[in-house]
Amino acid sequence: MRVFGQEDGVAALVGRLVDDGRSVVSAEIALYKAKAAERVDAYRSATIFFAIAGVLALAGLIALLVGLILSLATLIGPLGGTAIVVGIVFVLAAVFGLIGKGKLASPVHTQPDHRA
Repeated sequence: MRVFGQEDGVAALVGRLVDDGRSVVSAEIALYKAKAAERVDAYRSATIFFAIAGVLALAGLIALLVGLILSLATLIGPLGGTAIVVGIVFVLAAVFGLIGKGKLASPVHTQPDHRA
């Protein structure tokens, strides 16, 4: 009967321990890579659908603006209708841009972690 460690030297045992440790670490890395790939695939398909929705929404907004221009053109002419619609869109863009700039400038307030 062989007793653990009698025939194996300490160096051999330490070597096997290191090899086992490397195996565990590489298995953990492979697991995390697989989990990350799964999440990336899920986000990739969601991103594609969000992009399609954004393009369709932008096309709808453009159609709405063209419709507004054409409607105003019957009242005040094509140049006046275009000027009014474009002016309102630029003002809205500036307002939203300034709001966004303000959000970036203000510090982010995070809630303290109350876990014990």
